[in-house]
Amino acid sequence: MIISSTSDYRKAAQAKLPPFLFHYIDGGSYNEHTLRRNCEDLSSIALKQRVLKNMSDINITTKVFGESFTLPIALSPVGLTGMYSKRGEVQAALAAEQKGIPFTMSTVSVCPIEEVAPKLKRPMWFQLYVLKDRGFMRNVLERAKEAGVSTLVFTVDMPVPGARYRDLHSGMSGPNAAMRRVFQAMRHPDWAFNVGVFGKPHDLGNISTYRGKPTKLEDYIGWLGENFDPSICWKDLEWIRDFWDGPMIIKGILDQQDAKDAVSFGADGIVVSNHGGRQLDGVLSSAKALPYIADAVKGDLKIFVDSGIRSGLDVVRMLALGADCAMLGRSYIYALAAHGRAGVENLLDLYEKEMRVAMTLTGANDISQLNHDSLMHI
Repeated sequence: MIISSTSDYRKAAQAKLPPFLFHYIDGGSYNEHTLRRNCEDLSSIALKQRVLKNMSDINITTKVFGESFTLPIALSPVGLTGMYSKRGEVQAALAAEQKGIPFTMSTVSVCPIEEVAPKLKRPMWFQLYVLKDRGFMRNVLERAKEAGVSTLVFTVDMPVPGARYRDLHSGMSGPNAAMRRVFQAMRHPDWAFNVGVFGKPHDLGNISTYRGKPTKLEDYIGWLGENFDPSICWKDLEWIRDFWDGPMIIKGILDQQDAKDAVSFGADGIVVSNHGGRQLDGVLSSAKALPYIADAVKGDLKIFVDSGIRSGLDVVRMLALGADCAMLGRSYIYALAAHGRAGVENLLDLYEKEMRVAMTLTGANDISQLNHDSLMHI
């Protein structure tokens, strides 16, 4: 199909992927109300159009933690990225580097840190969960530091996995899941050969390196369920703050007080996020939560935001609502699944073009000029 907009990649990914993988990335928790609201609430925000403002020079670059970004965008951590394209974490990281933005590796990536980091000139970011196995956490932090990872993204909104019913229906989990996945792969030969055959090994690379044996896809859901820690509290992060000497971002903030607590803790940034609607259904969309959180902590730390961002126009909206930088998850995975590294690079080009058009027509020469005055309050 012809790719003319960022949203086209979702259709292209659905056509290419076995259903269990498409629905894993596309779905949310429970009845997916928050998943839908993330996009609907964001798209309903009206921008204020301004004209005759001499918009011949537009600056969309920024600097975060001493790193220069060509766009106010970073790639979010996404589990199993390597199942969406051959050695997907490597391809996505190279695309991000080419476009001058950070790539964030997930704890539950297919490719391990040691495979991705040496291929990059730009330091990557790394995402970590609080897990019961503190030995694994220390091991992966030591490996991340040794590999030159610059920024730690700490995901705190997953003390338990969300109820993701689509995964049961699609074959990612549930009865006869392995057999269902095989039959689905046979009906998608492009993916089956590119990823299924030539994209091996299909295991959780960072966890397998620590355990000294493969942690296969069949073990994925079970391992997560056994190792997520519902007893997590701020005190559990103190040793990590002491150990990690680079910037640390807390991901999964939806509440003003939690944002203030992150400041008190000493975090360098937060991600306003509901995990893409994949955890607690019925909570606020990120677009609705962001302004309140920005009012509480803007200037005290860097504010990132994800969930529901599907275009450059959405990035402009999020910046106007108070974010310093947007993070893309599903959006770039769709592009990766459809066309690999080239797809992600093209997606980011589309985001940039859409941002420039939106800023031209809102009269903002620089992303620092995007604020509440850029919005229509109706």
